[in-house]
Amino acid sequence: MTSTAIDQKATGYTVRHALAMARAAALAYEDEATIDATARTWDFDRVRHHRTAFRPPFPLEDTQAYTLGGHSMIITGFRGTEPAELRDWLSDATTPPWPGPGGKGYVHHGFAEALQAVWPQVGATVDEFRDNGQTVWFTGHSLGGALAMLAGARLHFEEPRLTANGVYTFGQPRTCDRQLSKEFNTAFSDRMYRFVNNNDIVPQLPPEPTFHHVSALRYIDAKGAIHHTMPLLSGMLDHARGLTADALAPTSDGVRDHLMDAYLHALEHNQD
Repeated sequence: MTSTAIDQKATGYTVRHALAMARAAALAYEDEATIDATARTWDFDRVRHHRTAFRPPFPLEDTQAYTLGGHSMIITGFRGTEPAELRDWLSDATTPPWPGPGGKGYVHHGFAEALQAVWPQVGATVDEFRDNGQTVWFTGHSLGGALAMLAGARLHFEEPRLTANGVYTFGQPRTCDRQLSKEFNTAFSDRMYRFVNNNDIVPQLPPEPTFHHVSALRYIDAKGAIHHTMPLLSGMLDHARGLTADALAPTSDGVRDHLMDAYLHALEHNQD
């Protein structure tokens, strides 16, 4: 894990700050000792770990996240999971949806339950750490991206109605219905950045039309360039490259492009 410091004064979008949020998302996969040590190198003096076991009707063991508190910034990073472990529940559109934050639409039941397992801890920690008007950021990869987006929605649409300064997700699956997506897009204009790397299979699940993405896409093409939209023709060509019969197989292009290291590599080569 790199020790490159995070600029706690950062506010708007830059590729450099996106890389910092990607590193924070990657950090969620590390053990607590590594997270604590990295937090110190990033000049965050408070760390809180969130881990709650739960037993949903999906093959997940628990929800893991951490929150860092610094002099000017608070970051909560949510841990993701392996694509193979997401296979059954990402493809399942039959589970009844969960009411969205503040009564805004609906969300995927599994995502909502996973966030609920730690949300009381996360919400209380953000409130406790935010003692100096610090900016608030949520980030995550894969499942962690879905949880980061929903955490931002809960903080905004429910008490204390604080809008996070930014939500950065990497390889996030579709998370909610059209209504919540629309409400979220309005509330998080210029605050939400959803990165998709080329053939990454996870953002293509769960299936439409039941589930939708929030906007603010940052698409990384096959050559590693970042676009604010997915060009139709080149997107089709990208998706045609390297696909196997099983896009969730460990050796498939869809899984290789989903790896957190692939996102880090692209962002490291696109610095401002």
